[in-house]
Amino acid sequence: MADAKIPYSLNSKKVAEATKSLLHERGVTIPEIAELVMVLQKKYYPNLTMEECIENAEAVLSKREVQNAVLTGIQLDILAEEGKLLSPLQDMLANDEGLYGVDEILAFSIVNVYGSIGFTNYGYIDKLKPGILERLNDKSSGNIHTFLDDIVGAVAAAASSRIAHRKQAEREIEVTGTTVEENNL
Repeated sequence: MADAKIPYSLNSKKVAEATKSLLHERGVTIPEIAELVMVLQKKYYPNLTMEECIENAEAVLSKREVQNAVLTGIQLDILAEEGKLLSPLQDMLANDEGLYGVDEILAFSIVNVYGSIGFTNYGYIDKLKPGILERLNDKSSGNIHTFLDDIVGAVAAAASSRIAHRKQAEREIEVTGTTVEENNL
């Protein structure tokens, strides 16, 4: 328990490290998330590189709201694997109950960080389930990823949205020398 005399103080570096560590422990890599970003954006930006996808996935994961969602979701998955949740929540998470939508709600908190375009990206990738999402949805492993699959899809969707916003800004600078935001000041 924390010392009553020392007020709680957020250590952002520890939160960021814990987020990366938990993703790694659960078998998720940034390049795998970047592959999802590429799936979502390659059609629109044929010259998009994996380096750009990785950079944008890392930028999304550097946001505190995203870290909070990742930490919360993964820990709920772990508790469900350990059978430490009360019923009926334990059963719902263990079976990735179709009517349980809190995992998607948590994912929406990530998607929302970069605007509404992320919602369509998320819906698409969540239905398609390419790459790592297919593995995370495989129930035969014995691992519970009720939250993690949606979190990973949401990070990819948010990174895709981030790319779209930045590419639009680049186009505006090429055409007008300024961005729409600068013109609205």
